[in-house]
Amino acid sequence: MFTVAVKRDFIAQHYLIGGDWGDENTRHSHHYYVELQLSGAELDQHDYMVDIVEVEALLDAQVRYYKETTLNDLPEFQGHNPSIERFAFILCTTLADKLRAPNVDVMTIKVWENEIAWASYTSYQRGEATASGRGVDQRRERPCV
Repeated sequence: MFTVAVKRDFIAQHYLIGGDWGDENTRHSHHYYVELQLSGAELDQHDYMVDIVEVEALLDAQVRYYKETTLNDLPEFQGHNPSIERFAFILCTTLADKLRAPNVDVMTIKVWENEIAWASYTSYQRGEATASGRGVDQRRERPCV
């Protein structure tokens, strides 16, 4: 399995809702790091799994959108806590919808809010996640990861 990753950073604000999390309930900034990992079993005719320039452009567009914003004010976070878990889900599903890469089987987004805390979300591009968390590649009928 091949894996290609691209990482970016930006600053955005948020505040947690629906519970008593002390200082986290007030608006504050995080220096987020976002890593997009793409995995697949096959390369194209040029020995690339994916066009890294396209991947960078897609991730850069997402960073521009979220940079210097308050996540709570954005429509995709309405009714949700802007946790790093939710943020990873939103980024992953958004990028999965935009990326056109037939050799990508699995996409994972990791979002760090500081040096020690991160969350990730994984999307299986060619199959569905099973109860065990493994994806089944519908073309080959074998586990993706």
